[in-house]
Amino acid sequence: MNQTTKYNFDEIVTRRGSHCYKWDLPKEDDVLPMWIADMDFKAAPAIRQALQCRLDHGVFGYTLVPQSYYDAVISWFDRRHDWKIEQQWIIYTIGVVPAVTCAIKAIAQPGENVLVQTPVYNCFFTCIKNSGCQILENPLLRKDDSYIIDFDDFEQKCADAKTTVFLLCNPHNPAGRVWTKDELARMNEICMRHGVTVIADEIHCELVMPGYKYTPFASVNSACEDNCVILNSPSKSFNIAGLQTSNIICKSPSLRHRIDRIINIHETCDLNPFGPVALEAAYNESEDWIDELNEYIWDNYQALKAFLNEHIQQMEVLKMEGSYLPWINIEKLGISSDTAAARLLHEGRVMVNSGTMYGRNAGEGYLRVNIACPRSVMMEGLERIKRVFG
Repeated sequence: MNQTTKYNFDEIVTRRGSHCYKWDLPKEDDVLPMWIADMDFKAAPAIRQALQCRLDHGVFGYTLVPQSYYDAVISWFDRRHDWKIEQQWIIYTIGVVPAVTCAIKAIAQPGENVLVQTPVYNCFFTCIKNSGCQILENPLLRKDDSYIIDFDDFEQKCADAKTTVFLLCNPHNPAGRVWTKDELARMNEICMRHGVTVIADEIHCELVMPGYKYTPFASVNSACEDNCVILNSPSKSFNIAGLQTSNIICKSPSLRHRIDRIINIHETCDLNPFGPVALEAAYNESEDWIDELNEYIWDNYQALKAFLNEHIQQMEVLKMEGSYLPWINIEKLGISSDTAAARLLHEGRVMVNSGTMYGRNAGEGYLRVNIACPRSVMMEGLERIKRVFG
């Protein structure tokens, strides 16, 4: 990690008792939560200052999203990811998960297939089911300490006449992959060959580890841009998920019209007074904060790997190219993922996610752990894991 640091990610912020889902859902006060994708770091100073200014105004009525909001989104993705977005492509909404459901409903008919690459974010399954569609899995293939795409199976699933949507996770949660430009281009070529539209959840796009590069799906080439709906938000990267502000970005006017109609039907179109303020401060003033955050998370990841390698060699940490959610293989423990997670909770007082949440078959034999916390907190969690399985 760069020795010259501006931000203190080692600071411990007491969250228990603040109506925090991550910390207050466990009923016992001694449980250390390392599960839901929620960071324990304070938001960037620029975000907190902007929110304080808005708070001091004292009136919190219905919010009109300003031009500066769109300018911030467009500028961020242009300068940071070389993706040129036009303002009319942007539809704001209250969250990426509601956006997933709205996008599916705008494209697919009930009973049609939505293709996903398992193991994958558990809310994908509920979004697909809530849309009346069928889940079709393209299981990722383990290769060494990472995953690759089974393109033969991917094409076979896309060729199914009932498959109309491919729901992509880029970067991938929980597999930790940051898909390359070539991989994204090949996925789209297959989708277009079979009339499948891509919905890309790119909420983890700023959480990318050293040596890897996030590529927006729509930026790969003009064919990708024309065949996709992109969902993103500063919520995960800047730890402002509770402010419920996300964006759907879609070039196609006809598809955008259908999505906008569904969003209005389901009343997920109005933002609160604080979300746009936080987004602008994140994208306009907090780029150095996110860069330093990624360095800190990378160091946490290295410390996690070293600890488990020394103390619990039956737990294999897979390569984490993006996110802050290491995916850990526990097959050598000889117990199921659900059993391992339950034992860690009841015996170790540490809460992690069982891999079966992300696909019953593809996730069996794995745990997902959240390391977006001060290093001392993470190390305490690892010591608790060691007491159970060391």
